Amino acid sequence: MPKSVLITGCSSGIGLDAALILQERGYQVIATVRNREHIELLQSKGLENVLLLDLRSSESIHTAVAKTLEISKGRLFAVFNNGAYGLPGAVEDLTRDALRRQFETNLFGTHELTRALLPTLLQEPDARIIQCNSVLGIVALPFRGAYIASKFALQGLTDTLRQELAGTSIRVSSIEPGPILTEFRKNSLNALREEIDVQGSRHRDSYEATIRRLHKEGAAQPFTLGPEAVTKKLIHALESKRPRAHYYVTFPTYLMGFLRRILGASMLDAFIRKAV
Repeated sequence: MPKSVLITGCSSGIGLDAALILQERGYQVIATVRNREHIELLQSKGLENVLLLDLRSSESIHTAVAKTLEISKGRLFAVFNNGAYGLPGAVEDLTRDALRRQFETNLFGTHELTRALLPTLLQEPDARIIQCNSVLGIVALPFRGAYIASKFALQGLTDTLRQELAGTSIRVSSIEPGPILTEFRKNSLNALREEIDVQGSRHRDSYEATIRRLHKEGAAQPFTLGPEAVTKKLIHALESKRPRAHYYVTFPTYLMGFLRRILGASMLDAFIRKAV
């Protein structure tokens, strides 16, 4: 019987690439999408098991968990928590509701899904929980506070979970990509328009520059890689007998991880301000 893997956020980018490649490798992939119209799209690409899952909804999460266990016949080898979105914006411009919505998807929904699957995973002789985090779960950059806060929180929760599951059959890993060529910028642009009062902010000029960057086709930053770079790390986390706790992807992640270790806060802040 093939090993079953649940992957969230599969409508495009990292999640879609991971789902397609893992199915080719013989896994039973259960892919989730937030919008119903993406189900047929994924099925047309050969993915057999596609479920609706809105991480903001407890009802949606528990329905998807029940269907996942039905498809996998009560067996689940791994969950790859990839579903997330980014909200650009200065911290002073983030309303409480905007910040809450960011956390509902990137942290609370991911946490609730993982908790719901833990009893099943603990029954397996070998199981994996893999979080798609970010370089922005390692260092902070300006105008990304909501997303950074959610990813720092996810990193802390994941590291704690890994320690608490030591001695069980479950291995926990985080993948930390830098810039990856996906639909992430498009979704971020939509979030910015919905949540931030651009014209009423003292950062209006910076927002307008951000909007131009988010409109840019192709790679908007140097060292951007395709989603297959993340899938390569995911495969190692799934198939290694000793998966790593952390997987860096792209040069900026390695660089920021290194600089965070060797520079003081003021020097790192100065480097980041100049870089961005």
